[in-house]
Amino acid sequence: MKTIISLSIIALFLSGCSNKNEGTPTNSPVTLPVLNIAYESAATETEFPVAIQGKTDVEIRSQVNGTLDKIYVDEGAYVSQGQTLFKINDNSYRQQLNSAKANLNAAKATVINAQIEVEKLTPLVLNKVVSDFQLKTAKANLEIAKATVAQTQAVVGNAQINLGYTLIKAPVSGYIARIPRKQGSLISATDPEALTKLSNTKEVYAYFSLGENDFINFKSLYKGKTINDKLKNIPPVALVLSDNSIYPQTGEIDMVDGQFDKTTGSIILRAKFPNPNGLLRSGNTGKVKISIQHENAIVIPQAATVEIQDKLYVYTVNEKNSVARQPILISGKSGTNYLIKEGIKKGDRIVLKGFESLPDGATITPENSKKEVAKI
Repeated sequence: MKTIISLSIIALFLSGCSNKNEGTPTNSPVTLPVLNIAYESAATETEFPVAIQGKTDVEIRSQVNGTLDKIYVDEGAYVSQGQTLFKINDNSYRQQLNSAKANLNAAKATVINAQIEVEKLTPLVLNKVVSDFQLKTAKANLEIAKATVAQTQAVVGNAQINLGYTLIKAPVSGYIARIPRKQGSLISATDPEALTKLSNTKEVYAYFSLGENDFINFKSLYKGKTINDKLKNIPPVALVLSDNSIYPQTGEIDMVDGQFDKTTGSIILRAKFPNPNGLLRSGNTGKVKISIQHENAIVIPQAATVEIQDKLYVYTVNEKNSVARQPILISGKSGTNYLIKEGIKKGDRIVLKGFESLPDGATITPENSKKEVAKI
């Protein structure tokens, strides 16, 4: 009898525990911020390595042989167009000019003698004192003498040119590079190394290259029927220097090469930058930064994505508020945001944060959130 009573008490106790458990509320869905996907405008920035050159980069070479007598400028100096830079010893060239002038004077005297002979024979032929043959010979000698004068005048002109080459002047304004040859050096017109280089850097060119696919995409971004029309619609570009600082002047892309390089499969573009203070020199390196505007783009914060085995995912929310992990492809970055190429579309919803421990199929309570993306 006692045994039966004890079992009854135990049953009542278990029943009471069961009723208490049934009365305990279950865990409610977690509340998480959710972003409604919509189209918007965004800008991305792409950088390309560049090599910088002056608007004019000139090698200064001697056009005559001789000894370097004088150097009128210093390395790194700014010179004006027409300013004298070097002087080659001109003694031999002055002698050549003097000799050419003497030959010219002799040739002119020969012309005078030949002219006198013609004038003497002309009346004699008219009076039939001498034969016509003699007059024709005299006239031929006169023409030969005139030709000799023209020839010697050319020699004089050439000698004057060579003498002028002994003074080497700046063909453009700009900055002098290193001067490897010193005063007293023997200079030749065929020297493999130039006397110096001269760079006009009031304006500089930054050259960069695009692959064929990149170039096709690049062209499609801007309006215009021709390349020149498209160049006019490209916004100003920035120059990032080697220390990652931004050059204070913006530039413009003004040239596309006429053909692709068969070896590299790329094409050269040129950006032009003003350089009024001479901060940039030929040989500088850096990167040109091009801003590209995207209309009707899908932009999400990078923080709303998770990377798993080199793939990016977001957590989408369906109409029943269940979440699912969705792979995405991006087309670029805009600040701390991603531009989406594939995976989600307008009207979709994604979880902005707090999704780290969510399993697929979990139910959440959506909390509409203002878009937490960086402003462009």
